[in-house]
Amino acid sequence: MIDSFRSGTSYLKTADSEWYNQRLYLAFFCTMAAFAVLFVRLFYLQVIAGNEFRRLSENNCIRLQTIAPQRGLIFDRNGTLLVNNRPSFDLGIILKDAKPVENTINRLSTYTSIPLKELKEKIARAKCASYKPIILQKDIGRDLLARIEAHKFDLPGVVVDVKPRRHYIYRYSGTHIIGYLGEINADELKAAQYTGCKSGDFIGRFGVEKAQDDFFRGKRGGRQVEVNAAGQVIRVLKTVESKPGHNVYLTIDHVLQKKAEDLLDNRAGAVLAIIPSSGEILVMASSPSFDQNSFVSGMSHKEWDALITNPFRPMENKAIQGEYPPASAYKIITAIAGLEEGVIDENTTFFCPGHYRYGNRVYRCWKRAGHGSVNVVKALAESCDVFFYQVGQKLGIDRLAWYAKACGLGSCTGINLDHEADGLVPTANWKKQRTGVSWQGGETLSVAIGQGYNLATPLQMLILISAVANGGTIYKPLIIKTIETAEGEIVRKSAPLIAGKLPVSPKVMELVKKGLWKVVNDRKGTAWKSRLDGMEICGKTGTAQVVSRKKDDSFSEEERSFFLKPHAWFVAYAPSVDPEIAVAVIVEHGEHGSSTAAPVASEVIRTYFEGRTEEIVNNVR
Repeated sequence: MIDSFRSGTSYLKTADSEWYNQRLYLAFFCTMAAFAVLFVRLFYLQVIAGNEFRRLSENNCIRLQTIAPQRGLIFDRNGTLLVNNRPSFDLGIILKDAKPVENTINRLSTYTSIPLKELKEKIARAKCASYKPIILQKDIGRDLLARIEAHKFDLPGVVVDVKPRRHYIYRYSGTHIIGYLGEINADELKAAQYTGCKSGDFIGRFGVEKAQDDFFRGKRGGRQVEVNAAGQVIRVLKTVESKPGHNVYLTIDHVLQKKAEDLLDNRAGAVLAIIPSSGEILVMASSPSFDQNSFVSGMSHKEWDALITNPFRPMENKAIQGEYPPASAYKIITAIAGLEEGVIDENTTFFCPGHYRYGNRVYRCWKRAGHGSVNVVKALAESCDVFFYQVGQKLGIDRLAWYAKACGLGSCTGINLDHEADGLVPTANWKKQRTGVSWQGGETLSVAIGQGYNLATPLQMLILISAVANGGTIYKPLIIKTIETAEGEIVRKSAPLIAGKLPVSPKVMELVKKGLWKVVNDRKGTAWKSRLDGMEICGKTGTAQVVSRKKDDSFSEEERSFFLKPHAWFVAYAPSVDPEIAVAVIVEHGEHGSSTAAPVASEVIRTYFEGRTEEIVNNVR
């Protein structure tokens, strides 16, 4: 019994020993396998891929760089390129890579001739992280770029970033309608409107550049790059291309625009032209102008001060912001109101001795000798003040104001540009609220000939004459013809938009048009000298009196005398039947519409039809 127990115990010890041995062998083999894997991996890292990882270990790192999108281009209605983009080289420094920083910026100043003090100040003012580039100088030019590239191994951390920069091809031309760019500020970066923009980006500040900024901006791209210890790019690992912005085709005709600007010859004023049947703006010239490129490349405080202190206001788009007494061009409205209200008809005549007495005051006609017996057609043709004094007196200020507003004065036209002025259509109630004084009957006489409190923008007067030309339809002015992707796909196409109708019957319209025809085509018409052979122009001249300026010692006596000269107006359309173009011209302090503004409009019309003839011939070919 005892022997059997001992035999069993021995057997159990042997079994346990074998089991432990098996576990030991398994652990041994697992350990050896793990060491083998580690050995193979270490062999690969140190022997096979050793050189590659040695290169990567030398302070190399992976960084992300943004790719700024190309801003959309701007063309005129005929496909002439007006605004594009050019490469700009921005010099920067990454402090993390530029060690020792002091030595690097000393060498950079030597190689580039940029004052050392200036470089240090820009670095001190910067709030960028150490791995982000601090911009030291923008748009350095190719010569400076070549010098930096030649010494790049001596300039660790110095980088040159290539970005697209806006370029306005025709300096000073189309400035006020195209607009310009400005660098985005901190508050704008937080706005939802500018999602996707970064510090240093440029956005639209004025004109079409601002109005269509969302279309122009495009979509930012990026790249993943590997850089060495000096911050120099070794290779590009991955790239996501940026998406360019949309291209915009304006309704403007560049040839006609340039002609209008040349005719203004840097005199303060504006020239506009429109297609009466659609509302498409062909010309919007405001003078004097300025160079939009200076806003992109940067200007000095002296240059900026010169712009904003210029008494002729180059930064103002006079076409939509300038407010002037409409002068005798307003007589179109007075004639319409008088005829429609029945206070006069085609046979009504008034005698003009050269003046008109109202109360205890004498109101002069521009023609001191008088016009004699005058009906509405002759009064328009020869711009008789006495006739319209009496029509205005019969109408009263409030009825006259109603027609002025119905004809588009006193409110914005709705053009897609910022800062359009309303103008002013005075009423009896307006004056009472404004000054606390009741309306005087004599003031109505001044308003009836476009003087007094009356104010209108050149665009408003253009829309008026355009509506007369097409028979009474008021179109919303259009400045964008189409918007397309970079691949040419149309994303928006403008169509004529009717904003209202002139309050005029066909019979009255014919009488008014007859008077406007005589303005240019009758020997006694005020714009007779501006007629064109083979082309019947209809129009209305105007001479707007200027309110005297307060004495300003900064102006000489000669300059003060100039600023007291009246403004010259002319609104017109051509041809007289089925008009294709309407024009409005204002020349500040040009004195007489007949001798200053009318010749400008006549030449614009001539240029338009010369261009149309060439276009027709080319299409036939």
